[in-house]
Amino acid sequence: MRDRLDGLWHDEDFADWYPRDGRPGFSPAQLATVCVLQFLLGLSDRQAAEAVRCRIDFKYAMAMELDDPGFHHSMLADFRDRLAEDDRADRLLDLALARLKEAGLVRERTTQRTDSTHVLAAVRDLTRLELITEAVRAALEEVAGTSPHLLDELVDEDWGLRYGRPVRLGKNPTRPKTRILATGNDAVRLLENLYQHGTGRTAGPRVQALRQIVVQNYHRDAAGHLRWRAAEKEGGAGLPPSSRAIVSPYDTSARYARHGHIISWQGFSAHLTETCPPDGPNVITDVVTTAATTHDGRVLPGIHARLARRGLLPAEHLVDAGYTSLPHLAQATREHQVTVSGPLRSNPTLQHRRNEGFARDDFRIDYDRQQVTCPQGQISAGWHGRPPRPPRLR
Repeated sequence: MRDRLDGLWHDEDFADWYPRDGRPGFSPAQLATVCVLQFLLGLSDRQAAEAVRCRIDFKYAMAMELDDPGFHHSMLADFRDRLAEDDRADRLLDLALARLKEAGLVRERTTQRTDSTHVLAAVRDLTRLELITEAVRAALEEVAGTSPHLLDELVDEDWGLRYGRPVRLGKNPTRPKTRILATGNDAVRLLENLYQHGTGRTAGPRVQALRQIVVQNYHRDAAGHLRWRAAEKEGGAGLPPSSRAIVSPYDTSARYARHGHIISWQGFSAHLTETCPPDGPNVITDVVTTAATTHDGRVLPGIHARLARRGLLPAEHLVDAGYTSLPHLAQATREHQVTVSGPLRSNPTLQHRRNEGFARDDFRIDYDRQQVTCPQGQISAGWHGRPPRPPRLR
C-alpha cells in the first residue's frame, strides 16, 4: 500500500473531522493506518503506540522518520470516537476502495461473496431477575454521579445491601418471588422519584434503560398491582420479542439471537462482502453491522445499494441460505443486474426430514381473515402476526 498507493488515506480526507483553529495534531491518515495495523496484529492502544515508536515496519508503512517519537496512546481512543460519528468509517472505506480501484486491485462486475459472523456484546449474560436488579443499580450509580441529592430520601441501608455491588444471583436464586416483587417496587419508586423532581424525561441513558426494562418485565393487573410478566402461552401478559428486548442496561442496542438449537449469543451481526476473483487479491468491499435479530436477507438490498454507489457491483454474488429470499433475488436482478447464487432455505422441521406428517404447503392461509386451515379442515383459533395495514385514503 505504501509503495504503490502512497497510503490509503491523506490528511486532506479528514479536514472536516477537526476544528480549523487550535494547535495542529498528529496526522489523522497515519492514525487510521495505525488502527488497521492494530486490528490485524491484535494490539492494545499502548502496544500500538509503542510499535510506532520502535518498529521499523510501522514507520515505513506511515512514511515516518526513524527518529520520530510517535504519539501518546490516548490519541487512538480519541480517533476511534471521531470515527464512530456520522458514518465516517464508511467514508474511509469508500476512499480506500476508490484508490484500490484506480490501482486495478479491485474491479466491478467480478465475483463477490457475503457472509455474516457473530459480534458479541461486551456484557454479561443475565437472567431476567439479574437484569432488572442490575438496571436499578446502574441507574442509582448514574443518578449518584450527577444529582446525588435526589437519592437522600429514597436510598437507605437496605438499598445499599441490595444494589451496592454487581448482581450475581444465578439461575436458582433464593426467594425469587420476593426478590422479583421487591426489585420491581424499588425500580418504580426510583423512577417516580426522579419524575417528581422533574428529571424523569431528561435523565441519562441508564435511567432510560431502567424505564424500558421495567416495562418489558412487569405489568399492572386489574387492581393496579405490579406483576411479573410471563409468556402468553403460560397465561401471562406476554413478553416482548427478542428484536425489542433489552439484554443489558449498559448496551441497550444489543439483542439476544439464536440459530437453531446450538448457536445463541447476545450482541450483533457483522456482514462482510469481499471480492473472490481467481486472478486477484480478496478485497473487502462492504461491511455492515446489524442487530443480532436482523434476518440476513434484509441486509442484501442495502449491500447492493452501497456497492452501486461505490461502482463495485458484482456480476455474481455468492451467499448462503440465509440471504436467498426470492423477493430479494428478483430485486437484485431487476435493479442491479446482479445474479445472486446460493442454496434456498430448506424446511427444517422433523416431519420434513422424515418425510411424514404434514408440510407447510399442506396448510391453507387466508391473510385477509387471518386464519389458517389444516388439511383436516380445522381452523386456527389465533393469529400472532403483524396486523394488516389499513387502506390509505386518497
